[in-house]
Amino acid sequence: MAARAPLFVLMPETDSGSTMHADLTLDSSLESVDSAEELVLREARELGLDEDAQHYTSIAVRECMVNAVAHGNRYNGRKKVRLQVWRTEESITVQIDDEGDGFDHDEVPNPLEEENLMRHSGRGLLMIRAFMDETTVTRRVPKGTCVRMVKYLRPPAAGNS
Repeated sequence: MAARAPLFVLMPETDSGSTMHADLTLDSSLESVDSAEELVLREARELGLDEDAQHYTSIAVRECMVNAVAHGNRYNGRKKVRLQVWRTEESITVQIDDEGDGFDHDEVPNPLEEENLMRHSGRGLLMIRAFMDETTVTRRVPKGTCVRMVKYLRPPAAGNS
């Protein structure tokens, strides 16, 4: 069995006042999904998020990691997922990058439209955006997708971006 990467890597404070708590390269596997969720949940607890916010953050990270592993990297053992986690006194930021072909998130079918209601997939981005305070999805050039999610200890007055 291959050695596992450490789940917690304390990094120095950045210019923005956030502290990077993890910068990991993970395999394209369901075990990596579990590891990422566990790490982020621990960070959310440390930040002081209430149980509901911890739960929502956990679901968003799990959905994003499954998307990266299954849809982005297509379980390809040669492709990796990068997980980065930053924390400030007010927020946790999670960034997940895959090495897949990328996609245009504006072209993903709306799971709330009638013809998509019975589909077994396609709700991950909807849940991520619903559960996190900020979400950005960027198609990488030449390949890959970057999803950056932020959860605030106290949600900002403005809506989701």
